[in-house]
Amino acid sequence: MIDCTLATSGRPSIALLSHSFDNNVRTRSTMATIVNSTSNSIPSMQSRYRMNTYLDVPLDGKGKFYLIITLKEGVSKLIASLKIFEAHKVNVVHIESRPSRKEGCYDFLIECNGMKEQCDTIFNMLHSIADRVSVQSFGPERACRDAVPWFPQKIKDLDLFADRILTYGAELDADHPGFKDEVYRQRRKIFADIAHNYRHGQPIPRVEYTEEETKTWATVYRELKQLYPTHACREFNHIFPLLEQNCGYSENAIPQLQDVSEFLRECSGFTVRPVAGLLSSRDFLAGLAFRVFHTTQYIRHSSSPKYTPEPDVCHELLGHVPLFADPEFAQFSQEIGLCSLGAPDEVIQKLATLYWFTVEFGVCQQNGQRKAYGAGLLSSFGELQYCLTDEPKVLPFDPEVTATAEYPITSYQPLYFLAESFHSAKERLRNWALSIPRAFNFRYDPYTQRVELLDNAEILSRFVHDIRNDLHLVENSLKKIDVHTEMDGKDNYER
Repeated sequence: MIDCTLATSGRPSIALLSHSFDNNVRTRSTMATIVNSTSNSIPSMQSRYRMNTYLDVPLDGKGKFYLIITLKEGVSKLIASLKIFEAHKVNVVHIESRPSRKEGCYDFLIECNGMKEQCDTIFNMLHSIADRVSVQSFGPERACRDAVPWFPQKIKDLDLFADRILTYGAELDADHPGFKDEVYRQRRKIFADIAHNYRHGQPIPRVEYTEEETKTWATVYRELKQLYPTHACREFNHIFPLLEQNCGYSENAIPQLQDVSEFLRECSGFTVRPVAGLLSSRDFLAGLAFRVFHTTQYIRHSSSPKYTPEPDVCHELLGHVPLFADPEFAQFSQEIGLCSLGAPDEVIQKLATLYWFTVEFGVCQQNGQRKAYGAGLLSSFGELQYCLTDEPKVLPFDPEVTATAEYPITSYQPLYFLAESFHSAKERLRNWALSIPRAFNFRYDPYTQRVELLDNAEILSRFVHDIRNDLHLVENSLKKIDVHTEMDGKDNYER
C-alpha cells in the first residue's frame, strides 16, 4: 500500500473501463461522437479541415460497429443482450459501461465486428431487452490528410464531455476502501451529481464537508506541509502561503473550489471545474488547452488517509492547484493541452506520458538541489521524500525520450525526468511539438477563450496585426523606461 500516491490501475470486470491515461482513446472518442451526435450538440468546424473520428461509415461489407444500449441494473439483462450477439455470430471486441442518466440503469458501449445486415438485426432484437438502443457503424480506417478528431474550439465546448468519466465517480470497485461504506458511497453520489450538473460559467456549488472528511484532510495536510519547505520547488513554496491567505487553506477546513478557481484566474488565468472522476486523456488534456483543470471534490476514505486509488480533493488542491497559479507553469500546462487538440491517438498517448512525468511526477533543479513540482509527489508524503533520494533513476527531461518511457501506476516511480526550469521544459516541449503530424497550428485567444486555427491568410494577417500592436506597446514602454532612467540619473548627479 502506498501513501497518497495517485494509483489508477484498471481492474478486470464485466464493465471494462479505461484509465484517464489509457491506450484506448479511439474507443472513447468514438463513444463521445456517438453520444453527442444523437443530440447534435457538437458544433461543426468552420474550416477546410473535416472533423472526423478517423473512421468512415461503410456502404456495405464487413466493418466495425458501435452500439450504445441502456439496461436496467442487473447482470441478467446484460447476459441476455450478449447472447443475441453470440446467436448471430457477431464478434464483440470491447465493452464499456457507466451509470446512465436514467435512474437504476447503466449505459453500455459495445464494439463489435460484423456485416451491416447483422448489425441491423441485432439493433432490432435489442429493443426487446434494452430501454434504449442507438447504433453507429464505421468501416476501415482511411488515410485522409484533412480529417482530424473532433476537439473543443471554445471553452463552453468542455460541457460536451466533462461528465463522460471512465472510472469511479459515484460507482466504486469492490477493492476500493469505501466500497462497503454506504455513507461514503452516498457522499460520492452527491459530489458526482454536482459535477454532472455543472455548466461553464456557473459558480461551483459550495460543499459542506463532514467532520470525518475534514479530519482526513487534516491528516494529509499536516504531514505534507512539514515537507514542503525542504522538498517542494520554490514556486510552490511561494504560492502555498497565498492559498492559505486567500482560499482558506488550513488543516481545519477543506477549501471550496469556487474560491480556488477565482484565485487562480487572477494569478494565471487558469480555472477549475468539478468532475466526477477520471476523464479520457484526450478530454482531460483538451481542458488544459483552455486553462481549465478538471478537479474532483470528493475525498479519499477515512480508513486510508495515506492512500487513494484515484485523484481526490487532496491530490487536486495540495498537489496541482498551487503551481497552476504560477504563470510559467500555467503556460507549460496549456502548451501540453494545445498539443493534444486534433492530434492522432498515438500522439495523445505520448502527451499523456509527458504529462505523467512532468505535471504529475516532475522534478527540477534549483540551487544545485533536486526539488519536486509534480502533483503526484506533492500530494504523497511518502514519495515526496523518496523522489529526492538516490534510489530512483533521474534523467534529463527530453520530450523525445520522456514521451515513450514506461512507468508503474501503483508504486513509487523508479524513474524521474529532471527539468532545468519550467521555462526550459516549455521550450523543449514546443520544439518537440513541431513533429506532431497536423496540417495546421493553433492560437489560443484569451479574450474570447477560443482556439483559432491558423490555416488561411486572413487569420494569419489578424494574428500578425495583434503581434504588431503588442510590439508597439513594448517599444513605447521601453522608451518611457529609458526616459525615467535618464531623469533618475540626472537627479542623482545633481544631488
